[in-house]
Parts: sequence; C-alpha cells; structure tokens
Amino acid sequence: MHRGHHHRRFRGEETITPGDPAGGERSTTRVQLEMPPQAMDRLQRLKERTEAASYAEVIRNALRLFEALVEEHAKGAEFALRRTDGETVAYKIFV
Repeated sequence: MHRGHHHRRFRGEETITPGDPAGGERSTTRVQLEMPPQAMDRLQRLKERTEAASYAEVIRNALRLFEALVEEHAKGAEFALRRTDGETVAYKIFV
C-alpha cells in the first residue's frame, strides 16, 4: 500500500500457488480494502507498534483475535481488563 493513497477498494482474486510444503496446493486470496485516512493511520500505527512485517500480518492477527472473542462471546463470556494498578474494568466489545 502506498502512503499517498487514502482509500482502498475491496477486490477478491484467487491465486493458486503450487508446491506447498505440506504436499498439497496452497491458495491465497488477494483483498484490497477501501479505508478512510483515519483507519489507514490506525493500521500503520499498529504495524509499527507490533513490529509486523506487513499490513497483511496486522490484519491476520486482528482476525484471529476477533474470531476468538466472537467465539467466547457466543459461549456467554464477559470481557474485562486488568489495569497495571490492579483495577479490573468490564470491557464491552459487543453491544
């Protein structure tokens, strides 16, 4: 992604990569996103703070975390944060 571009459009395109080490074929899908400048800034900050190699790595990590939270929420879990001073605060992710 180029810094000068502030909007990304969604587009899905299947790419098959032969020679997967597991013995099968591996497929990936290229996705382009349209994002306002504020969201792009957030993505850039997260990439820097987490020392991710790419925007794609940040998004893959975010998807794994979000999926885990959705699954726990579906089981009735409630979420809380414990601050450095020991205070526990309810955290409403899904309202």
